[in-house]
Amino acid sequence: MPLSRSYRHEACKNYLKVGFWLTWSQRNIPRWGMKLFNFKELIDADESQLDRILEDASNMRVQHFERKIRFYAPSFLNYKTQYFCSSPTTFPSISITGSSCSLKCKHCNGIVLNTMYPVTSPEELLELCKDLKSKGAVGCLISGGCLPDGSVPLEKFVNAMAEIKAKLGLTLLVHTGIVHEDMAQQLKGAGVDAALIDIIGSNETIEEIYNLDVTVSDYDNSLQALRKAKIPTIPHVLVGIHYGKLKGELDALRMVAKHCPSAVIIIAFMPIRNTVLEKTAPPSPFVVGKVVAVTRLMMPSIPLALGCMRPRGLHRVQTDVLAVRAGVNAIAFPAEEAVELAKNLGYIVSFSSSCCSQLYYDLRNMNSNR
Repeated sequence: MPLSRSYRHEACKNYLKVGFWLTWSQRNIPRWGMKLFNFKELIDADESQLDRILEDASNMRVQHFERKIRFYAPSFLNYKTQYFCSSPTTFPSISITGSSCSLKCKHCNGIVLNTMYPVTSPEELLELCKDLKSKGAVGCLISGGCLPDGSVPLEKFVNAMAEIKAKLGLTLLVHTGIVHEDMAQQLKGAGVDAALIDIIGSNETIEEIYNLDVTVSDYDNSLQALRKAKIPTIPHVLVGIHYGKLKGELDALRMVAKHCPSAVIIIAFMPIRNTVLEKTAPPSPFVVGKVVAVTRLMMPSIPLALGCMRPRGLHRVQTDVLAVRAGVNAIAFPAEEAVELAKNLGYIVSFSSSCCSQLYYDLRNMNSNR
């Protein structure tokens, strides 16, 4: 069974004091023993140590979760396999800035916004959601380009979001960017279901890749603001965003762990055409899998998903298989090989057309319906 939230908060505080995490492990020591994990050593481990790390992570999952895994295929991409076919309308993504973004980050250049429904006014957002609801939508992800300070301009849309919740009953997940206490409280008042935020653990990456004049502490403060507002928060950690290399991911995870989020999503840098980094090699499946495993060991009772942003093709197949072995609770747009592995390992498999950030809510319902 998952740890109580009060215990999780105490564990988070203890972790921050000592830099390690004391956890139960079934590998080479008795069940009543304790295993000390040094996450810096794990994140720096070479490929020869991967099997051991994955085994520890998998054992950790067994201690805290039932043998169930959830696969997601939200509406912004077409997904069709022998196991599941996505719906184009169930859970779409919406950009409240259209295709506009002030940052023009080196890895994105605003291009990701083009995969979303564009709106630029509260009235447009409300009408779009009414139309989507009539076509079968159960919720949507509200996102958008950032302002120069790293925030998404949500303020003028808050009342529209409150009306969408009250009159349409749609699930609303909101990408916030940098967020302050006042905005967090407004989002809480509007009734949004969860806040999604990318967490960066390196000041150098913030400046060089995101073209932002903020620091790591601004992301820490954002997590604190959302936690204070009591909004379910799902941080995303992007592996390899610093020119395809690890830089700051461990610090990002430590920051996330301190705030005991509702769920954690690991995503991976993938080169996008017409961006500065279009010819930059992504992190290898080994590196992504290692970060997923470290996340599971660091936050053993927090729901963990491999998110939608990651390289495709053989890279995705290998990454997804490693993620299953590392003890994730969910994967977005999974490779068929990962689904097959999960079945072979005895997991109860289910699919959803919603966003994988719904994981925290779905797990709660799955457990209550046992």
